[in-house]
Amino acid sequence: MCNPGISTLQRQAAAWLLGLAALLAPAAQAQPGATVRLGALSVLADDDTQRQWQPLAQGLQAALGRPVHLQTHDLAALEAAVARGAVDFVVTNPGHYVALEARHGAARIATLSAAQGDPAHAVGSAVVVRAETAGAAPAALADLHGWRVAAVAEEAFGGYQLAAAAWLAQGVDAEEGGLRRSFTGYPMQRVAQAVLTGQADAGILRTCLLEQWERQGIVPAGALHVVPALATGQAPAQRPTCRTSTPLYPGWAFAALPGTAPELSRQVLLALLAQPDGAGDALGDGFGGAWTVPADYQPVHDVLRQLQVEPYAFLRATRLQALLRRYWGWAAALLALTLAGTAYLLRVEVLVKRRTAELTHSLHERERLAQQNARHQEALGHLSRLSILGELSAMLAHELTHPLATIGNYAAGLRRRAAQGNLAPQALEQALQDIAQESERAARVIDSVRALARKRVPEREAIAPQTLARQALALLGGGHGSPDIRLRCAPGADRLRVRGDAQQLLQVLINLLQNARDAHRLAGSDARQPIDLEIGSENDNESDNESGQLALAVRDHGPPLPPQAQALLFTPFHTTKPDGLGLGLSISRGIAEAHGGALHARPVPLAEGGGMRMVLLLPLADLPPPASPSPTSPPAEDLPA
Repeated sequence: MCNPGISTLQRQAAAWLLGLAALLAPAAQAQPGATVRLGALSVLADDDTQRQWQPLAQGLQAALGRPVHLQTHDLAALEAAVARGAVDFVVTNPGHYVALEARHGAARIATLSAAQGDPAHAVGSAVVVRAETAGAAPAALADLHGWRVAAVAEEAFGGYQLAAAAWLAQGVDAEEGGLRRSFTGYPMQRVAQAVLTGQADAGILRTCLLEQWERQGIVPAGALHVVPALATGQAPAQRPTCRTSTPLYPGWAFAALPGTAPELSRQVLLALLAQPDGAGDALGDGFGGAWTVPADYQPVHDVLRQLQVEPYAFLRATRLQALLRRYWGWAAALLALTLAGTAYLLRVEVLVKRRTAELTHSLHERERLAQQNARHQEALGHLSRLSILGELSAMLAHELTHPLATIGNYAAGLRRRAAQGNLAPQALEQALQDIAQESERAARVIDSVRALARKRVPEREAIAPQTLARQALALLGGGHGSPDIRLRCAPGADRLRVRGDAQQLLQVLINLLQNARDAHRLAGSDARQPIDLEIGSENDNESDNESGQLALAVRDHGPPLPPQAQALLFTPFHTTKPDGLGLGLSISRGIAEAHGGALHARPVPLAEGGGMRMVLLLPLADLPPPASPSPTSPPAEDLPA
């Protein structure tokens, strides 16, 4: 900050040096009589502005000895005049000068100082409120948050920008809703009028303008109150007679445009410095000083940079808010796409989890149903065996009658001989031996039936097919075999083995043989041939294409089945028997498939005798090396049943 006590000496020294340089320099003189075009920024009414800047133009004209044409414009018009080269010099506020310097290359040659001669602290803003409002006394600019504030224009340096920077320093952003702004336009009296009439809660004036209006009677004295500025740590105020709400900044600039001759600029500078004190009151505030050497305008740059206005408006383009306003469409689309993608991913994840849960539930349900089906199959197999036992009950009673009758006869004979006294030891021994044999015979019949009817967990073991066939024939024939069934074994069949549950396979074999008997009974007298039970490997049954399997075939000579009945042969609960359940063949096929085999029904052509051939195929457990057959051995072996 300059010392006011020596500012006049500084100005006089600068004027003397510049005058000496002008005398010594051999620069070319401007054309005699050429008009100097001076553009001045208008901040008051048009007539007032012309009248207040006219003394400056007349002083320059008298000092230069040539005409000076004064043009007064608002900010936009003055900018246009500079752009088209219509002026040689401009007088404008510090903020507008910095913008002209950046855009058009204007160069300041003098600065308007305050009354104390300090050009660096000459311009400020006064934020005014009505005097009755001052009772609620805003102690600082920050207390006006949310108020209605009037200003002349957004580009006005002392009339808006300095106050906006002060608000921003106190945490109130006027542009982002911190204040409810309204711009009245020039002249600045409109701002004071808006506050006095209640159209605005506060207004922004240039420093010292309120004091001038009060002296002139434009504004009643004491009607408006100036909100004080916060302490800034600066030296004591340079303009104690003016109230201010902001720090003070360099005064108005007198600048030359790039097309102005340097010699003319020097002459104008000498003329400005030679103006008497008080001649700088062209702003009409009554407190003007004089024109001095150019001040440092860096504080003005700092304010404009902070507000991000010209020549620093490009900073707004990089702010987040500006970027959002500029690219809000793309940002909204990107956000919508991101949200849609996130929602889609969440939906996919939910669907995947739901589908996984459904599949897990389905697998558990399938496993439960499989276990339940296995239990049902086991129960149905048990019922099928009980059904078979029901059919065998008459045969069982008949077969048990023989050993029981024999035992009774031996017992009665022994009793008679004992009564007669002729019971020889040898006869007693023979009778007791026969009684024991008949008892064992009856026990075997009962044990085989009990084993077939028993409900138990299946056991897999190696089984000889011939043994299985003889057990079935023994059950069907009461222990003596069945005369209507003929067992036919292929060579080497005694060495074949299958791995499975003997009782289940026995159940299948008995069911097939019993069905063959029923078919013969339906045929009546036409069925003269016995039922064939054949045992062999797949090589011995050319019609069976399954390799490595045992074939147990039951051939009957019953009446032919129609195609519809053949298609439903293995369907559960389908039967042609009046008292049948329709479960025998279905259960038998399930047992065969559970053992890794199959059960087929193949009609026998009429040319070969007709009937049905049921083939039970089972995987071979092992296949021992066959013995060399005798050249005279028959291709098949008929064994007694």
